[in-house]
Amino acid sequence: MKKVLLFATILSVMLSACGSPAPAPSDAPVADLPDYCGDPAKLADEVLLYTWVEYIDPELKDRFEQECGVTVVETNFDSNETLLATLQAGGGGYDVIVPSDYMVQILVDEGMLTELDFSLIPNAANMSPQNINQYFDPEQKYTVPYFFGTSGFAVDTNIIAEPVASWSMMFEPDPAWCGLISMLDDQRETLGAALMYLGYGINDTDPAHLEEAKQLLIAQAECVKAYDSQTNDDLIISGETVLAHIWTGDAILAGLPDYGGREGIVYVIPEEGCTIWQDNMAIPVGASNPYTAHIFINFMNIPEVAAQNAEWVGYGTPNEAAKEFIDPEILADEGIYPPAEVAARLQWIEDVGDALELYDRIWTEFKAAIGS
Repeated sequence: MKKVLLFATILSVMLSACGSPAPAPSDAPVADLPDYCGDPAKLADEVLLYTWVEYIDPELKDRFEQECGVTVVETNFDSNETLLATLQAGGGGYDVIVPSDYMVQILVDEGMLTELDFSLIPNAANMSPQNINQYFDPEQKYTVPYFFGTSGFAVDTNIIAEPVASWSMMFEPDPAWCGLISMLDDQRETLGAALMYLGYGINDTDPAHLEEAKQLLIAQAECVKAYDSQTNDDLIISGETVLAHIWTGDAILAGLPDYGGREGIVYVIPEEGCTIWQDNMAIPVGASNPYTAHIFINFMNIPEVAAQNAEWVGYGTPNEAAKEFIDPEILADEGIYPPAEVAARLQWIEDVGDALELYDRIWTEFKAAIGS
């Protein structure tokens, strides 16, 4: 579908009284904790969260501390590969991590994820059938879905009045846009975008095709201002870029003045297709506070909590029960919840097995060629 996807203004969703008791005073007896806080005798003082930047509403971290007495200590990573390297180096004792689909498969194969005790996560039952038992966790033993989205590109229509729903805008840009483009600093996403533009699959392992994708990225590099997965939304909001390879939620908020964005920034799913992904909450082997990690995951999936978090972050929620608390205009937005004809063009990034070494080499050669 050749269509630029404009996003509705995200409205705040107020937490209902159901399941949302007033925060207990700091000197309240542990017996006053809400049921979803679990066994007070087993709760740790903190839970160590390792996640993407701006990927949880700060109000919800505060609420978990106020209601359950547990401080959420957040640390951020910028790619799945960084997450993997951190765990391989010892893991830092993190309690809850948020890997994407293909990385879950790798972590399971490496024995790095703990099988979850779903008796402690009853709200996992709220998940939509389309978001569970996926290829990366077919028996749904290791993860609870967190968010899903796509990886197309954002356009500043204040500058580019008539964008085209094609990767050609990024890889064959008008000279006027040269130097005003950002690409994700992500091996699989960026190589994947190049592969799709060339007509190949996003998980292609043919060395010749990956070499072709590398050369395409090298040729594009002279027009790329930044390879950035963390502040690419800020760049297009400020006008430093006019095109941004970007994740859905960042694009949504970039176009909403009420959320610090700017009118005229729209999101495009290219006709050639783009990545569909799902991030998931998991508990790594070696977690410092595994019981508290389970309780935190369950808390984040209370329907009203999940709705508030989805609206703050800007991505699609897998929590079906949360949709009752999300504005209908948001649920109808095809950029967030793609219809079947759009979904048919989307591709999952999958574990490429031994070919990961080939991807690593191609990416390293690309970065060396552009001096990054």
